[in-house]
Amino acid sequence: MIRVLVVDDSQLMRALIGDILEKDPDITVVGEAADPFEARDAIKALKPDVLTLDIEMPKMNGLAFLKNLMRLRPMPVVMVSTLTQHGADVTLEALELGAIDYVPKPSAGATSALVAYSELLRDKVKAAASANLQQQRSLPNRATFGINTRKLDAILIGASTGGTEAVKRVLCQWPATMPPILIVQHIRPFFSSAFTRHLDSLTPLDVAELERDTAIKAGEVWVAPGDRHIRLVRKNGKLVAQVFDDEPVGRHRPAVDVLFASAASAGPAKMLALLLTGMGRDGADGMLALKNGGATTWVQDEASSVVWGMPRAAWELGAASAQGDLDTLAARTLELLKA
Repeated sequence: MIRVLVVDDSQLMRALIGDILEKDPDITVVGEAADPFEARDAIKALKPDVLTLDIEMPKMNGLAFLKNLMRLRPMPVVMVSTLTQHGADVTLEALELGAIDYVPKPSAGATSALVAYSELLRDKVKAAASANLQQQRSLPNRATFGINTRKLDAILIGASTGGTEAVKRVLCQWPATMPPILIVQHIRPFFSSAFTRHLDSLTPLDVAELERDTAIKAGEVWVAPGDRHIRLVRKNGKLVAQVFDDEPVGRHRPAVDVLFASAASAGPAKMLALLLTGMGRDGADGMLALKNGGATTWVQDEASSVVWGMPRAAWELGAASAQGDLDTLAARTLELLKA
């Protein structure tokens, strides 16, 4: 039984979140708190397994509380954020501080939307309960040797839970001269834009959301927008990234399998695919198709993954030829591209 403490300054929101979670037989809500000071006392008294945490609260904001919590008593935290630009930026900061995942605040709408939201919230809490709490480590120095971009036509990266930090850690170790990179991170609109801007500010690479059909070039990183698929096709001998709005695949849009499968059809021999931390099995089948076509396929290992779901599924399927932590995968990629 997963014991959850709900922290939110809105009594209505606490009741709604608590009611959603209590409908799962594997989850029990052991308490609630209206501000961080109440939460601190409740954590000591109730010893919850997972915290759901609002960002905007009286007396102390959620970020300040999270920072203290991760320093003094690290535990799995799922942030509950507003669907605004500010909410997205602050949520990414919370993930940097150690939160496992986030969900948007529920909004009034159709019953079907609330049902989908309820499933999402319960899935996130369950994943957080079994997640590895990651320790902050300094980044290795960026490579100084030459890169031969012609060795790879593209690098493909898929990730989900814990992926915003995992992708950031990998990209921050790569120079501006990398082959074109395409990223599918399970993320919602608003948050994908904030995530992309954040990556662009941290790395020497040119990072942007894919908005239209684009011939990909070295030094560019294209991120799938929240709630849209991306794929890779070959036109007139050039690789073109496309964005489109088909139905979710495996409950995901964007889906890693969509990108990986399209790349396999586009001629995968000179491609590298990385499948990083994430819940579920998205990307496993597409990675197998890439491997069978001659692509290089690696997954993140269990010890360094926040949730070893997607990488595990690919590994057990035989879709990956190697696994390693994020720094190892980043370094192996550079060795593969060494001029």
